[in-house]
Amino acid sequence: MTAPVLGPGYLLLRDAVSTPRSYLTDAALGLSEAAPRALPQDFFIAVTSAVLDGGVVVKVLLVGGLWLAGWGAARLAAEVLSAGLPGQFIAATLAVWNPYVAERLLQGHWSLLVGYGCLPWVATAVLRLRTGARTRGAAFALVFWIAAAGLTPTGLLLALLVALTCVAVPGDGWGRVRVAATGLAAAVLAAMPWLTAALIGGAVNASAAESSAGIHAFAARAEPGLGTLGSLAGLGGIWNSAATPASRTSLFAVLATVVLLGVVVAGLPVVLRTPARRMTLPLLVLAAVAVVGPALLATGPGLAFVESAVRTIPGLGVLRDGQKWVALAMPGYTLAAAAAPVTLRRRLPATATAALCCVALIAVLPDLAWGVGGQMRAVRYPAGWAAAAAQINADPRPVAVLPPDVMRQFSWSGPAPVLDPLPRWLRADVFSTGDLSIAGHVVPGEGVRARAIQDMLVSGATPQQLADAGVGWVVRETDGDVVVQRIGGSAPVATHRGLLIVAHLVWLGLLVGAGVGLVAQTVREARRRR
Repeated sequence: MTAPVLGPGYLLLRDAVSTPRSYLTDAALGLSEAAPRALPQDFFIAVTSAVLDGGVVVKVLLVGGLWLAGWGAARLAAEVLSAGLPGQFIAATLAVWNPYVAERLLQGHWSLLVGYGCLPWVATAVLRLRTGARTRGAAFALVFWIAAAGLTPTGLLLALLVALTCVAVPGDGWGRVRVAATGLAAAVLAAMPWLTAALIGGAVNASAAESSAGIHAFAARAEPGLGTLGSLAGLGGIWNSAATPASRTSLFAVLATVVLLGVVVAGLPVVLRTPARRMTLPLLVLAAVAVVGPALLATGPGLAFVESAVRTIPGLGVLRDGQKWVALAMPGYTLAAAAAPVTLRRRLPATATAALCCVALIAVLPDLAWGVGGQMRAVRYPAGWAAAAAQINADPRPVAVLPPDVMRQFSWSGPAPVLDPLPRWLRADVFSTGDLSIAGHVVPGEGVRARAIQDMLVSGATPQQLADAGVGWVVRETDGDVVVQRIGGSAPVATHRGLLIVAHLVWLGLLVGAGVGLVAQTVREARRRR
C-alpha cells in the first residue's frame, strides 16, 4: 500500500504535505486566524524534523498508523473473542484494506489515519479496565493511545468516543465512572493545544458564515448503485469524488460493499449469541451509529441541522466532513469479521475461511495496492524550492504568496492538487486565506487579514504599500520555479507564544509519560510471567 512513498522524496498529495524541515511558527502553534485543525500535528513535525528529515517523519507516522490499525484489530479480536490466528488475520485485513483507508490516503489525511489506528487499542484498554485484566498497564495504555490519537483534534474525538462507548461494557474491574473520568481527563489534557489556541485565537470569533461554509460540499457522497447509506456501510462515501479509488467509481462498488458486509455479517451470529456479546455489543451499536448518523446528516434536514448547529457553535465545524466519523465503525466491524471462521466452521476449516475472507477483501479493492494505484508516491522538490526557503529563513518575515490559491497543481508533483508546501518549510508565517474551491464553489476560510493582503497583491499594490501592511516577502510560485522578492515589512511578535508552547508540552508530556509507564508495566508483567 505504501511502497511508492517509501522511496526518496516527500509525500505531496492534496492535504498531505511534507517538507525537509518545519518550524515552530505562529501558525504551527495555532496563533493564526485559521481554526486549529492541525494541532498538535504541526508542533510535533516541527520538533521532530529538527533531528530527522520531515519527509521521513511523515512516512513513519503514516506506515505506523496503518500498522497499528491492523495489529490493534487483531489484538482486540484476540482479547474479546479469544480468536485464533484465522480470526485475527481477518480482523487485521479488514482494518487496513478498506475504502475508508484508501480514500483518506488519497485525500492526504495521513494524521487522521494515525488516530484511526489507535481506535482498537483504546477499545482494548477500556475493556481490560472494565473486566479487571491487567488494570495498571491498561490505565497507562488508555492514556497513551488517547494522547497518540490526539495528533489531530478529530483523532482525539474518535478515540474518546470509542473509550466512552466501551465504558458501557459490564465488568468487575474499574467502575464506569472511574474509567470514563480517566478517559475524559486524558482527552482534555491531550486537547490542550487546540483548546488553548481556539480560546485565545480567532477561531472562536469566526463569523457564522465562515464557520458553516461548505457543509453541503463536505457531506458524505453516494457511490454508484449504493446510495449514501450503502456507501457509508461499505466504509466509503468521502465527499471528494476525486479522492476515490477507480474501483469505487462504477457498479463494481456494489460488489465490493456486498463482500465487505458479507464478511462482517458472517460473524454476527457468534458475537451476538456467545458470552462475548456483553463486550461486543457496545462497539456494534457504535458501528451502526457511525454509519447511520453521517447518512442522516447528508440528507436535506440533516444538512440544515448541521448548518444551524455550526452557526450557533462555530467549534462544531469539525462535523462538516461527516464521512470521517465512519472510522468509529472499524472496531465493531473487525470484531464481527473475526468471528466468521467460527460461524462457518461446519462448512470450512478456519484457515480456509480466513484465507477466503482476506483474499475477497483485497480482491474487491485491488487499486489500494501500490500507493492506491500509484497515486500516492514520493515526490522530489525542484532545487529552487530549497533555495527560496533558505533565503527567507535567513531573514524570516511574513510571506505573501502568488498565486493566492491555497491549493497548487505542479507537473512535478503529479496530477492531483496539493496544499502549498511553502508555509510548512519556512521560519516565517505565510498569509493564507484558507479559501477552498470545490466543484466551482469557493468555501471561504478564516484568513481575513490574509484576504486583504491577497486583494492588495491582485490589485497591483506597490512594494511600499505591501511593506506598510506587514508583508516581508512576496513569493511567486510557478510550475518549475520559485521567485522570491524581499519587501521588508514586518509584523509584531505574536502574544501567547509561551502559553501555546506550554499547552503543546502538556500533550507531549502526557504522551511520553504514559508511554514510559506502559512500557515499564509491560516489562514488569513479562518478568512476573517468567
